[in-house]
Amino acid sequence: MRGNDAQMLVLTVLAAEPRHGYAINTAIEALTGSRLGAGSLYGALARLESHGLIEPDSADTDERRTVRITDAGRNTLRAELEQMARVAQAGLRALGFA
Repeated sequence: MRGNDAQMLVLTVLAAEPRHGYAINTAIEALTGSRLGAGSLYGALARLESHGLIEPDSADTDERRTVRITDAGRNTLRAELEQMARVAQAGLRALGFA
């Protein structure tokens, strides 16, 4: 899985609620049927945080580090999902399914 795909999956599952790494990967598995490797998951988390798209959750009371999506992350996720929807619709039309 490419890095950008991993980042989109992380943002998607964080849009619902803050989560820690294991819970993020569990939600990704429920969504896609497979888990991210540790390098892909934690690399995506580091990149997203460095770009201000996620941040530590201030309500974190767990021993594990919980992160949440930021407003910038929500805006980025929405733009990416809208672009993906346009591509999917064009592909379905080209295949005769829309």
